[in-house]
Amino acid sequence: MKAPSLRTPFLYPVFRAIWLASVVSNVGTWMQNVAGVWLVTTLTTSALLVALMQTATSLPAFLLSLPAGALGDLVDRRRLLLFTQAFMAVVALLLGGLTLAGYISAASVLGLTFLLGIGAAINMPIWQTVTVELVPRPALPFAITLNGVSNNIARAIGPALGGLIIAHYSAGYVFLLNGLSFVGTWWVVRNWRRAPDASPGPAEGFAGALRTGLRYVQYSPAIYAVLVRTFAFAFGASAMWALLSVVAARRLHLSSGSYGVLLSWLGAGAITGAFLMGRAGSRLTYNQRVLLGSGVFVGTNLGLAFIPSEIGLYPVMFLSGVGWLMVMTSFSTTVQLHVPRWVQARVVSVYMLVFQAGLALGSVAWGELADRASLHVALLAAAAWMLASLGLALPFPMRSADGLNLDPAELGPPPHVPGALEADDGPVVVMVDYQVPLSSQPAFREAVARLTRLRLRNGALRAGVYTDILEPTRLTEFYYVATWGEYERQHHRFTREDQATEAQVLQYHTGPKAPRVSRFLGFPQTSNVELPAPVESIENQR
Repeated sequence: MKAPSLRTPFLYPVFRAIWLASVVSNVGTWMQNVAGVWLVTTLTTSALLVALMQTATSLPAFLLSLPAGALGDLVDRRRLLLFTQAFMAVVALLLGGLTLAGYISAASVLGLTFLLGIGAAINMPIWQTVTVELVPRPALPFAITLNGVSNNIARAIGPALGGLIIAHYSAGYVFLLNGLSFVGTWWVVRNWRRAPDASPGPAEGFAGALRTGLRYVQYSPAIYAVLVRTFAFAFGASAMWALLSVVAARRLHLSSGSYGVLLSWLGAGAITGAFLMGRAGSRLTYNQRVLLGSGVFVGTNLGLAFIPSEIGLYPVMFLSGVGWLMVMTSFSTTVQLHVPRWVQARVVSVYMLVFQAGLALGSVAWGELADRASLHVALLAAAAWMLASLGLALPFPMRSADGLNLDPAELGPPPHVPGALEADDGPVVVMVDYQVPLSSQPAFREAVARLTRLRLRNGALRAGVYTDILEPTRLTEFYYVATWGEYERQHHRFTREDQATEAQVLQYHTGPKAPRVSRFLGFPQTSNVELPAPVESIENQR
């Protein structure tokens, strides 16, 4: 089979249509970003208010990413996308109308930008996970890279186009065009005939879905490492996004058109970075890409602080675009390749929350520092932060997803329980008895520790292993879940990778039969429940 490449995702018609729609929408968004920031820059003399434009965009994601991720895993993603695109279209058209009518201020631009950020916050986790449904797993890294290319094609075109429209007409026309781009995306999504989700097991509640998503992240070392690195990078890199317009307008005394050109160089660099990753990316691990891209942003902040001319900043912005794409696609790909579909939107939402929190908090910090000290001090401090963040590669390395099989294990239905056992009955304790020779117990404990983390990651509230005092070769694994319905959901969440982890534990069992599984139900809610006898196998007893 031919190895996948950047062209492979385009062989899938739905991905191709949605990708083209995203290019148009992203062009509108980048035009909007330039127009909004420049409009606020002309309406106020406060660097903090200008920096708050980035916060107005990022803060909604910080507030709403987790609920949006839960919604994305619980409801039809296509319908949710239709809602978010329509909402953002209405807000953008309203902003355009108010600007053209002359009823606009820095506060109203910030407020309506915040509303657009709300729509984007709900939209983003779902939009990210849609890619997984449209292309096979081997092509997914290239599809994610192409999503980055989409945004950066828009970054190369949108700012320059937005700057020209602002210079010759009005920012209001930019906002109107952005509204129309959302309408176009809405139409493409409407024509997508998405297969309905199959939801085995009892339905999951909203609050429970939130908790499960957070627990999955908490007990997934690969995801946790990405989140730490993401926050550190976003906090330092936010200085460029928050202060570039201030550098252009106040240090270099440039026009809105020149500001747009600087962002276009950034977009051009990102597009170039995508092709470099497509050709030579396999030679670098994701960890190495993040280190290289973070190092580039040390130079970015130094260049913004000291380079005295617009032309001198062109190569800086170009290399920044290459570095930005390398880092962001590495983070996004690592997250999505390490997560099964049942929890994907929730984990992506946590990733987006951490990323946007870094941008929002960094924008406030660097903007406040620029107001209280100076622009140079803020940019030098951001460069120092980025340099220090390189040290995180040692305690929090990016892990490879090669060989992971996150397909459902297809275990069949969970154990049948006679009687009217309800989904809300519980709590449930599951205990698995192993016979392990003393000589094998150190290796067994190491293997079962991974299985314990798996139980906790998939929704167990507690899990662990005990030794029988009177019979030291008898080891009992237990895990505790809140309800019978959650126990059934855990059964369906088991993946092929989880099966491999379980098989590593089973190889140390030496009893004549399979490990004995016992299930205990606390305080049954129904009177006619017939609790089953212990089962002599762990197969289908997750």
